Amino acid sequence: MKAEHNELITRVGPGTPCGDLLRHYWQPVALVDEFNPALDPAMAVRPVKAVRLLGQDFVLFKNAAGQFGLLDRDCPHRGADLAFGRNEGDGLRCPFHGWKFDVTGQCTETPGEPAGSTLCQRIQQRSYPIVEKSGVLFGWFGPQGMPPPPFPAFDCFTAPASHTFAFKGLWNCNWLQAFEVGIDPAHASFLHRFFFDESLEESYGRQFRGASLGELDGQRLPMTKVMREFDQPDISFTTTPYGLQLTALRAINDQLTHTRVTNAIFPSTFVIPLSETMTITQIHVPVDDTHNYWYAIFTSFDAPVDRDTMRNQRLEAVTLPDYIPKSGRHNQWGFNAEEQQTRTYLGMGESDINVHDQWACESMGAIQDRTREHLGTTDKVIMANRRTLLKAIETVQAGGTPPGVADASVARQRMGPDTVDGLAPADGVEAWWRAAVLAKRRGAPWDAALERTTATYAPHEEAS
Repeated sequence: MKAEHNELITRVGPGTPCGDLLRHYWQPVALVDEFNPALDPAMAVRPVKAVRLLGQDFVLFKNAAGQFGLLDRDCPHRGADLAFGRNEGDGLRCPFHGWKFDVTGQCTETPGEPAGSTLCQRIQQRSYPIVEKSGVLFGWFGPQGMPPPPFPAFDCFTAPASHTFAFKGLWNCNWLQAFEVGIDPAHASFLHRFFFDESLEESYGRQFRGASLGELDGQRLPMTKVMREFDQPDISFTTTPYGLQLTALRAINDQLTHTRVTNAIFPSTFVIPLSETMTITQIHVPVDDTHNYWYAIFTSFDAPVDRDTMRNQRLEAVTLPDYIPKSGRHNQWGFNAEEQQTRTYLGMGESDINVHDQWACESMGAIQDRTREHLGTTDKVIMANRRTLLKAIETVQAGGTPPGVADASVARQRMGPDTVDGLAPADGVEAWWRAAVLAKRRGAPWDAALERTTATYAPHEEAS
């Protein structure tokens, strides 16, 4: 890749071409859990958070009525930091001169002004649309005066609260290299390779520790075994209204093909199976050019999500209140040479594969130098996504609407998207996986029906 293209697709600050593109999409701002006093006692006293996103600083606060406000962080009076404002229940007051703002950004008081002054009526701090979905607060940062697109109707946002759980973590690298790891179907056979398979009964909430759908010789096949023993997937992708649908096929024998269908939702989200009945929707939002938060929303098509178990599993790996991982470059991501020889391909633990992905992303450097890459045939999805990203940037620069869920006609559609991980008949892969996801949807205790089928998508491209 040319150096100028690498700059173009990685820089996200105000006024940058890629930053302008990303501002056309709803972006995660914070977990609702971050305002839970049980997890952060400071929230019981003062529910206010400083937020940095897309190279900009914001303040997020909750008023006494439970409404959230997301405002530019610099006070419009003299630029003091509103993240230190007084939350007075009906608004956030700047301690510098007492100017007060409600959740819409309207100034409601300028107490130092003369009696009868109407100055506050003319002061409007920029505020940003904010919605709460599945335990995550999302903001929209598009051009002022432009209405945001409808919020996308993915499974993770249409399932009831009882069937979703959200978590997040900070990575010290550019957003794009983090997203590209997530949409790479080949890396799991190496980066997440375990030399031993654990009990399937203890796999709840853990990636690649459960079983693939279906059986081989009457036995359930652990995902770890599939990824370890069948490491040359046949990768293809299909263009969809929201991005790309990815298929990775691994021939088990003459009769069975392991089939893994995942999705890349443009520009920074992917959807993958966690188990036979649960999916992960993961979003990578830039903090700035060299940091990003991943937000993962787990969606169950079966029983309600055991939030306490899933939260406790993941809290062990981060420090609150900012969800900063305990592993990183400072401690070599927990690398253990003996483990690398005897238990895992990477040597960075068996309980949390997020550390594996974190190492892959962060070890590339703060911003990956793509001019030094040598891409292979398994990177076809990466190349396709980059082409889409460059074209979308051109579209926005020309004043057009970017692709995917920034387009209102796409966002308002119920679109799933479908994922599966299982053993299909070698001569009927397509029919098998579509029947499997249809059965999963029909068996869900909530309305998981789709208004249309994936059969409307374009044919597979660049099959290997």
